[in-house]
Amino acid sequence: MSNFIFSETEKTIAIRYIKSRRVEGFISVSAWFSLVGIILGVATLIVVMSVMNGFRTELVDRILGINGHLIVYKKNGLSIENYHEIVNQISDTQNVVAVTPYLEGQALAKTKNSVSGIIIRGTKWSDLPAKKLLWKSLDETTIQNFKLKKNIIIGYRLAQRLNLSVGDYVSLISPNVMETAIGVLPIKQNFMIGGFFNIGMYEYDNNFIFIPWEKAESFLSTKQIAHGIEIFLQNPKKTESVYNELISKLDDNLTVIDWKKRNSSFMNALDVEKNVMFIILTLIILVATFNIISSMIMLVQTKKSDIALMRTIGASKHLILRIFMLTGSIIGIIGTIIGAFLGIIVSINIETIRNFISTLFGQELFSPQIYFLSTLPSNINFKEVFIVMCLSISLTLIASIFPAWKASKISPAEALRYE
Repeated sequence: MSNFIFSETEKTIAIRYIKSRRVEGFISVSAWFSLVGIILGVATLIVVMSVMNGFRTELVDRILGINGHLIVYKKNGLSIENYHEIVNQISDTQNVVAVTPYLEGQALAKTKNSVSGIIIRGTKWSDLPAKKLLWKSLDETTIQNFKLKKNIIIGYRLAQRLNLSVGDYVSLISPNVMETAIGVLPIKQNFMIGGFFNIGMYEYDNNFIFIPWEKAESFLSTKQIAHGIEIFLQNPKKTESVYNELISKLDDNLTVIDWKKRNSSFMNALDVEKNVMFIILTLIILVATFNIISSMIMLVQTKKSDIALMRTIGASKHLILRIFMLTGSIIGIIGTIIGAFLGIIVSINIETIRNFISTLFGQELFSPQIYFLSTLPSNINFKEVFIVMCLSISLTLIASIFPAWKASKISPAEALRYE
């Protein structure tokens, strides 16, 4: 074990070489560039990994905050007629806390000056609390109006686009048609805005309108049917076991899809992006280690006489090897520690930094239209931080081996010949 622990003599000489004022200026600059490169590489890698983790966690929380863990559909794509019986059947399943049927359809939302395609979600007031994220974003007045089936709830970004306020009316035009005395016309109804929801997901805040069940039935020309049934679980980790149980107990004409399958392509894309970013940003650290190699080789050249002197007074090749390995490693270790600290600080304050930069340049960074979320989340995984630090230190140790080996091979006679 003692072979792996550096002695006080080795530490003293290595630190003296790093701090030495007699080192050539270029070597000193190169060493500083190596240090800065490692700091930036480690910090950037930790920040990016934390943001990717936060993005995934936040996105999953928001998806499950407004959608069920499982959804039941009709296999042929038609509506579910006997949905009351199916709801009762599913409610008896262990770990199920809420079963909510819904109606869904596309429509046009029209005001005096604007028109926009939207998605209508017909839901019952009693089912709203199951959608925890949606429920938390509603005020008491909005909830009571929805309970009395008076008003609709609209995403706040959609309301901004259509320039709507609470109490305003919006015309919804359905793709379904009705026969009138003057011919076939699309169904058009006016609805009062009862309130807004803001869950921080652009897809919902910009496109969705929630309508009381009975009004949705009238507008979508449906009766005693559901387009789907959402299932909310007490423990999301048991999604697979509940899924298997439902598959065995429900009719063959019904299909069950869990939230992972519904969002599989997006989640897989996030994983691939995270892995690619890890590889790319690791290259920054790798480039910094090459700077260590060059600066250490130059240090060895300038310290030939010192090496020769140590060899003549009895220092072994192994001792010289360890001294120069430690010299290069110190740069890597210091850079890694500072970089990790900096990365953690930036990750914790990433949203504040984003807002500051956006205000400073007057331009929104990380637009929710592209990234789906209205904030930049961060979730520091200290296991990943540890892996990044170990990777950085390992690379700097490897980078120090060749210069240290070159130093250990210096012949005292050759080095002192021209002194």
